[in-house]
Amino acid sequence: MQKTSSRLLALLSLLQTPRHWSGDDLAERLDVTPRTVRRDIDRLRELGYPIRALKGPSGGYRLGTGWQLPPLRFDDDQAVALALALQSAATSPAIGEDAVRALSTIRQVLPSHLRQRVDMLQITAVTSPGTGNASLVGTQLLMEVSRVIHACEELRFDYGHDPTGPAEHPRRTQPHHLVTWRGHWYLIAWDLDRADWRVFRADRIRPRTPTGPRFTPRDLPGDGVAAFITGRFRGTDGSTADWPCRGEVILNLPARAVAPFAQDGIVEELGPDRCRLSLGSWSWTGLAATIGRFDTDIQVIGPPQLTGAFADLAARYANAAGTTRSTPAPGADTSR
Repeated sequence: MQKTSSRLLALLSLLQTPRHWSGDDLAERLDVTPRTVRRDIDRLRELGYPIRALKGPSGGYRLGTGWQLPPLRFDDDQAVALALALQSAATSPAIGEDAVRALSTIRQVLPSHLRQRVDMLQITAVTSPGTGNASLVGTQLLMEVSRVIHACEELRFDYGHDPTGPAEHPRRTQPHHLVTWRGHWYLIAWDLDRADWRVFRADRIRPRTPTGPRFTPRDLPGDGVAAFITGRFRGTDGSTADWPCRGEVILNLPARAVAPFAQDGIVEELGPDRCRLSLGSWSWTGLAATIGRFDTDIQVIGPPQLTGAFADLAARYANAAGTTRSTPAPGADTSR
């Protein structure tokens, strides 16, 4: 039997997987009795891990969400993936500083063999022609604006080009969407004083407190957020590409994580861990392949051609995965 400390770490690793575990399953995996599992669950709870008990014939457990972030445990592959993701995020204008600090924290506790794997890959940010003047927006500002949007509270803020200089008259708005496009974060809101829709650069917003009363959201005109944003900017900077194939999907990733890799796509925040991505390409297959590089579940909003392209790619990838390796590829080294 494992020592208690090793067994607790193994139990925590199992509970971090996105599934329910019965007490019997955990006992079998850890080679202990169900009674020992119950005691270990209590120990983890005392350490601050929010473990939920599930009712049923055999009972069950899963790791829930809590009010604080307890220590986590990652296997080798997860630790390397997390470090590389943070290294990529460090190139983002919006969350680069926070990502660098998080990467430094992770790197300090990595075993030497994992640290060497991470250090072998150095990522350099290459700015596309349309995003040379990407705006710097603090994480705290994005979180506060997002909170007000989801709470349907009026937002008052000063707005100006220079964050340290004089601002325009305070704006009173009903915020509706927080989106990112071509390196900039934008707030779409109904301006109460002007009685019209407005698009505000997030890096020029200085919120005032307290926020205003709650409101009932009104419908955004047009065919959605992507069409609204591109319509407002079309012709003003010449940067909107009229792609022959354009689709929309929902990704189970934060908008801040998707934005740096969305090229000229439009990313709409839907929640802490969900966003809507509108992206264009020269072909439906190319569009599906581009979206597929995000390592998460994908929900296709439309159009049907994009759904068909995903099906075609899935068949091709399944065929490639089932290909035997009895015949070496041309030019392959067969000397070993």
